[in-house]
Amino acid sequence: MTETELRNMLADGETLSVEFKSEEQGSLNDDDLVLAVVCLSNGEGGHLIVGVENDGRVTGARPRHEAGVTDIDRLRGLIASRTQPSVGCTVDLIGVDGSPVLVIGVPDAPTPVGTANGRYQRRALKVDGTPECLPYHAYEMFAHEIDRGARDYATEEVRGATWDDLDPLEFERFRRLIRERRGRGDEALIELSNEDIAKALGIVRADRTIEAIRAGAILLFGREDAIRRHMQTHEVAFQALRGTTVEVNEFFRWPLFRIADELASRFGARNREEEFQMGLVRVAVPLIPEVSFREAIANALVHRDYTRLGAVQVQWYEDRLEISNPGGFPSGVGLTNLLVAAPHPRSPVLADAFRRAGLVERTGRGIDLIYEGQLRYGRPAPDYSRSNAAAVVVVLHGGPANLEVARFVAEETTAGRRLSLGDLLVLNELVLERRLTIAAAADLMQVDDRAARAQLNQMVDRGLLEARGERRGRTYHLSASVYRALGNPAAYVRVHGFEPVQQEQMILQYVDAHRKITRGQAADLCRIHPRQARRVLRELVGRG
Repeated sequence: MTETELRNMLADGETLSVEFKSEEQGSLNDDDLVLAVVCLSNGEGGHLIVGVENDGRVTGARPRHEAGVTDIDRLRGLIASRTQPSVGCTVDLIGVDGSPVLVIGVPDAPTPVGTANGRYQRRALKVDGTPECLPYHAYEMFAHEIDRGARDYATEEVRGATWDDLDPLEFERFRRLIRERRGRGDEALIELSNEDIAKALGIVRADRTIEAIRAGAILLFGREDAIRRHMQTHEVAFQALRGTTVEVNEFFRWPLFRIADELASRFGARNREEEFQMGLVRVAVPLIPEVSFREAIANALVHRDYTRLGAVQVQWYEDRLEISNPGGFPSGVGLTNLLVAAPHPRSPVLADAFRRAGLVERTGRGIDLIYEGQLRYGRPAPDYSRSNAAAVVVVLHGGPANLEVARFVAEETTAGRRLSLGDLLVLNELVLERRLTIAAAADLMQVDDRAARAQLNQMVDRGLLEARGERRGRTYHLSASVYRALGNPAAYVRVHGFEPVQQEQMILQYVDAHRKITRGQAADLCRIHPRQARRVLRELVGRG
């Protein structure tokens, strides 16, 4: 870490991943320092900064070893030897305004970490929003391991559960789902016995007795009474609302495949359609695309945190569908990388069972299908902005579809020019905003500027976009052919701006009226970048 980076961190104050420790009122002993490392490691990792007050004021860290020095290698060894499992930290000693500051970089541990003498703490926020270290309880450690992929709740054996707690009809439902999906599921499982299906899915212990029933078996194939006894956290709520009136309000404690089946039936009964004509064919545009609904429901059932109380909520409004599930995004996944993060199911066993039943995308990229389903029909992109550490919430907007966008996408697909998710994101944004910079496109697609530039230039080459300006002033807009296909050719003239001859005439008319013009005024007048305005002005000066 550099001094500049440290100063920036001090200015931002303490957070969940940054803790300040003072040595002004006495020495911070080794046990307290190691416990602070344990606390951060059981959170999301971060930095322990020693020699700084809570308000960010630097008071200096004391020398921790002989001859008035701090040996950073010895300090790393101390932390590693006094943590279980051993935590490998980075240690820097940085001078700030003449005072030494000790910066300890703490990794995010995949499994709970304690001190060598058995003390466990975790990082959390107080009511006022400031961070603190709290005792780390056993049930929280269990949830921590599941969230980080170190354990799978579905593989935990359920004490007292027997094979009689599983419903043979649910195994038949599983086989039927595979048959109905015609090649999307694992057809090799159809001919297996119930016991062999359970072993193949990893939800019973195959090395011993079939009676070793795991949580995944109860969740996928359990009888309703067994789910109520053994899976108290599992519940799904379905609500249909018209304004503030609740028309349907039902709660289910059924096995997951049965719930997915039931919700699909309710979805089909309520999902309205619009239509547009494409040649001799009438194309239906659903209120909510079936593929978006299916993948969103599967995500909620598979990725929910089954160590938390709470129901998966499916709320059907007149203009949107909201689906929420207890537990935040799995570790490493967030709002800024939803589209690019590697598949990371909270329960690989449940995710695999849904894939083998044919209920979800086999590549694990279901989030892409949720987005594509919405965007291909001219709908707004799915909205995950209300998600937090306690729940994942996705809003699928319905309402009137943009039928011109839906027609254009369908025509491109029919012509063998299927639009990618990146194409659809850019198209949807430009229909709304008209212009797009490289930086804005990068944020939209959750990639770096280089990848965004490549995507935009590829769309230019294919005739979907046009570019204006250079370097930082470069923007992109839909091409004339796309605006024609969308039934709005006049919008191209407005967004394309004025041609050079028009720009020159506007500038000359302005000067004729006002006697002079600045570069900024010319840029504003012609709606171009100041650098482009400078070139136009130089050309006019050069021609007298």
